[in-house]
Amino acid sequence: MGDGMEAAGSVRGGATSTVAVVDGAGTVIGWTQAAEELTGYPAADILGRPIGTLLPRDGHDRDGDGDGEREHLPRTGLTEVRRRDGEVVIVRVEAASLTFGDDAGSRQGSWLVSAIPAATELSTGTGALLESLISSFPVAMAIWDRNLRCVWMNEAAEKLSDGYPYYRVGRSLTEVIEGIDTEAVQDAMRKVLADGRPVIDREARWFHRSHERAMSISLFPLEGADGRPLGVRSVALDFSNSKARDHLDLLREASVRLGSTLDVTKTAQELAELAIPVLADHVTVDLPESMLPGEEPLQRPATTEAGIPVFRRAGVASVHDGTPQSSWERQETVFVPPGSPFMEVLHSRRPHFEPVLDTSPGTWLDLDPDRARTVHATGMHSLIVIPLQARGDVLGVATFARTTNPAPFTRDDLQLAEELVTRAALSLDNARRYTRERLTALALQRDLLPHDLCGTGTVEVASRYLPSGTHEGVGGDWYDAIHLPGARIALVVGDVTGHGINAAATMGRLRTAVRTLAYLDLPPDELLTHLDHLIARDARGFEATGATCLYVVHDPQTGRCTMATAGHPPPAIVSPSGDVTFPSLSAGTPIGVGLGTFQSHELYLPAGTLLALYTDGLIETRQADLDTGMARLGDALAREARQSVTLERLCTAVIDSIVGDAPAEDDIALLMARIQA
Repeated sequence: MGDGMEAAGSVRGGATSTVAVVDGAGTVIGWTQAAEELTGYPAADILGRPIGTLLPRDGHDRDGDGDGEREHLPRTGLTEVRRRDGEVVIVRVEAASLTFGDDAGSRQGSWLVSAIPAATELSTGTGALLESLISSFPVAMAIWDRNLRCVWMNEAAEKLSDGYPYYRVGRSLTEVIEGIDTEAVQDAMRKVLADGRPVIDREARWFHRSHERAMSISLFPLEGADGRPLGVRSVALDFSNSKARDHLDLLREASVRLGSTLDVTKTAQELAELAIPVLADHVTVDLPESMLPGEEPLQRPATTEAGIPVFRRAGVASVHDGTPQSSWERQETVFVPPGSPFMEVLHSRRPHFEPVLDTSPGTWLDLDPDRARTVHATGMHSLIVIPLQARGDVLGVATFARTTNPAPFTRDDLQLAEELVTRAALSLDNARRYTRERLTALALQRDLLPHDLCGTGTVEVASRYLPSGTHEGVGGDWYDAIHLPGARIALVVGDVTGHGINAAATMGRLRTAVRTLAYLDLPPDELLTHLDHLIARDARGFEATGATCLYVVHDPQTGRCTMATAGHPPPAIVSPSGDVTFPSLSAGTPIGVGLGTFQSHELYLPAGTLLALYTDGLIETRQADLDTGMARLGDALAREARQSVTLERLCTAVIDSIVGDAPAEDDIALLMARIQA
C-alpha cells in the first residue's frame, strides 16, 4: 500500500497529499506514509481508532459515536488536525464516498480522505499567485486567529501600522495601547466568530498625531470545512477624505462585476462603465482582434494619415449620451498613429499619465486630426492611458479622459485606474484562456473517444458525450466497447478527476491501458487491479483520487454479465418488462490510489435487457445527490424505453429528459447496450 499511496499523493505544484480511508463508523482503516508524516501517528497506532483522534479537543468531537464521527468528516475545505504531539495544523481536506446506490451513507460505506497542509498549498501553484495579488492590494487586509491575534497582513496594512500598531503579526487586539480603544472592534470580531455573520463597512475612528483617522472596516469569518470558526478576515480602508470613500465604493463594485462572466467583450464594457463618473468622464477599452473570438477576420485597409488599424473597440462609456468623445463605436476598427501615447504604452508597458493634455502644435495630435477635432470639441483636458497586462502579455489599452470634470487627474486617480485595469486584465485573460483551452480540450476529448463504436451480433450499442457547459470546462469522461474472443464484448465507462487538457489527455491514457488489459482476457476484478497498480506506479498527472471506472463483460453463450467497479456508480439495468434496477456492487477504490482489491459481480441478463453505463455528470448536480440522480435516471429510462425507439434516439432522449436546456454542470458520458437473442 505504501508505494502506490505515495505516488498517488503527489499532487499539483509538488505539494504532498496525505491519503487515508475511513469506514462508515468513523474508524481509520487505511493509512499512508504521508499521513504518518503529517500527524506523527504510525499506521500501527492509528488503524482501528476513530477519526476523532485527529480532531482538536474543543468539545466538537464525539468520542465513541460513529455517526458523530461521520458528521465531522469534511467533504471539502479547511479544518484543523491535531498531531500526536498536540500541535494543531490547519489543512485543506477533500473526502469522497466510496459507496453508491442504496448503501450510500450507510455505516458500511467508506470514505477516501486526502489532506494538504494549508501553508503548503498557499506557497505553491495558484495559492502563491493569489497571495502575491492580495499583498499588492491598496486596501489593508489582515487575518486574526480566534484569540484576536494578527497572523497575516498585506503591504497596505503594514503602512497603517504607524497609526494603528495592531497591524503587526503576533500582536493581539486585547493588548492595551495608550490612546487607542479596540473594545468595539473586539466585540465585533467576537460576534463574527460566534454567529458567522460578516460585518460590512463598519466605521472606526481614532486620533493619531492630533489628526482624526477614519477607517471603513469589514469583517468576514474564516471557517473550516465543518463550519467551525478558525479566525476573522479584516478589510480596511482609510477614508479620511470623501474621495477615498468614492474610490472604495468603486473598488467594491469592481470586485463584484469584473470577472463575473468569461466573456471578453462584456468584461471590457464593464471596465468602461465602472469608471464613469467617479474616475473619468470618458473611457475606452481597445483590444487586438485575437482577443475577440468569433469576430469576422479584420480586412486590413491601407494605412491612412491616422495610422494603422491595431485594435477593435471592445468597450466605451461616457457621462454624455451617445459617447461624443469617441471616434469609434464598439466592434469598430480603431486606427492608432505610430507616435501616439497608445503605441508608446504598448511598447513600454508603462502607463501614460498626462494631467494636463498638451494640445499645442507639434504634438502627436498633429498626426491624428480626427482625435484632435474630438479633443477640442469636447474640451478633453486630462488623459490616462494604461496597458492591459496579465501574466506577461499585453492584451490591449484602456484610456481614461476628463472633459466635464474640470479637475485634472492626480496620482491617486492613476493608482485607482491601474487597480481597475489590473483586475479587468486578469478577467480578460481568464476569458481568453478559458475559450482557447476549452476548444482545444474539447477537440482532444472528441478525438480520443472511439469513432467506430459498434456492438456484436448479440449486443447492440450506442453512446453520447456531452461536454460541461460551465466554467470548469471539458472533463475526462470516456466510454468504450471492446470485442473479446468467443463473441463476448466488454463495455467500459470512466471519469478522470479534473477538467481541461490534462484531464482529456489522462483519459486517453486510461482508455488505451484498459484496451490493452482487455485483450489479455482478464476477469473484470483482475483487470481493474492491474489498471490500479499500473496507474499508481505512474501517478504523474493524476489527482489523489485519479479516476473511476466501471468494466462489464457480456457472454452471449451463457447470457451472463460480469462486472466490477472502481469507485464508479453501478449500471442501470432495464428488464424486458421495463423494470429498472441498479445492482449492488462492491464499490472499490478509485483507479490510481493503490488501495486493496476489487470484486466481480455476475448477473444473468435475458434477451431484451437494456444496460446503461454513465458518468456522475448525468446524475449528480449541485441540487441533487447521487441517490436522487440515480432515481431520476431510472424514471427516465423506464419512461423512454417504452417508446420502442433505436438506441441512438434513446440515448438522446434520456439526456434531454434529465439535463433539459440548461448547460450541463459536468461532462456526461452515456453508453447503452441492448441484449439481443
